[in-house]
Amino acid sequence: MKPPYEITSTILMLIASISQKIGEINAKYLVQQNPKLRKQNQIKTIQSSLQIEGNTLSEEQITAIIDNKRVAGAEKDIIEVLNALAIYKDLKKLKFDSEKDFLKAHRVLMNTLVLDPGKYRTKSVGIVKGSEIAHIAPPAANVKFLMQDLFRYLKDKTELMLIKSCVFHYEMEFIHPFTDGNGRMGRLWQTVVLMADYPLFEFLPFETLIAKNQTAYYNALSISDKEGQSTKFIEFMLGIIDQSLDELLKNGTKKLNETERLEIFLESNGSAFTRKQYMIFFSDISTATASRDLKNGVAQGLIEKSGDKKTSIYKKVN
Repeated sequence: MKPPYEITSTILMLIASISQKIGEINAKYLVQQNPKLRKQNQIKTIQSSLQIEGNTLSEEQITAIIDNKRVAGAEKDIIEVLNALAIYKDLKKLKFDSEKDFLKAHRVLMNTLVLDPGKYRTKSVGIVKGSEIAHIAPPAANVKFLMQDLFRYLKDKTELMLIKSCVFHYEMEFIHPFTDGNGRMGRLWQTVVLMADYPLFEFLPFETLIAKNQTAYYNALSISDKEGQSTKFIEFMLGIIDQSLDELLKNGTKKLNETERLEIFLESNGSAFTRKQYMIFFSDISTATASRDLKNGVAQGLIEKSGDKKTSIYKKVN
């Protein structure tokens, strides 16, 4: 059964705006061409999603964990980051309409943090905000059926992926299928759903804006609960996505420095190369700029050089 929601003028305007910005980002190859930006954005995504759940580690500390450095912090916080890094590394392998993959993702994300990672809850739960019960989830006996129905909805090809991602996020939060980890799974799986049509969402940190607008986020969930449909939540999440695309366009158009240019080139070219080949890849740079880039790369240990002057051959350092 299709979950209830209405298409409003706000939703239509946001879909048009998002579609236009996605086209612009793809045309400029902003995400594909900047590995440094991709890494930074994924760190922001992980830090923001976990921060919403009370994790205290900063972007700098998460970067240190990635670099295998020692980090001072609560053991639970560090485990949450390690689990998130593990699942975000394999996002492309997850099928957005596979309940099996969904449960697998929860198992990785909540490994050692709960007693039953990757399994639906078997007890009733309520969500408390302050001293009030904000939401009573459906009975545990209904969870499996409700989630199967929700995954059938994801397979509906008549629905726009942008809308399906928001509806799934809301409905999953409403069902609250796990004893813990529902919030981070809702945000994670919205990303997975969006990636099916728009690969750039793998590296779009829209969770950063959710973290900055937590009150509005929970209000949108609450209003949708009271109205019995996800319309308000769809409007909120599309607005968040639209703002995130704005920031990507703004930050992604910054001029690349010599190291960033070389990193981009090396990511798509693993074999030995010449300065001429480097200049063909970056057709808008001069011979002098190309020489500086390559000299800098050698000095930083990114590449090694053999030969001399025009006969020089460069190779990526493994």
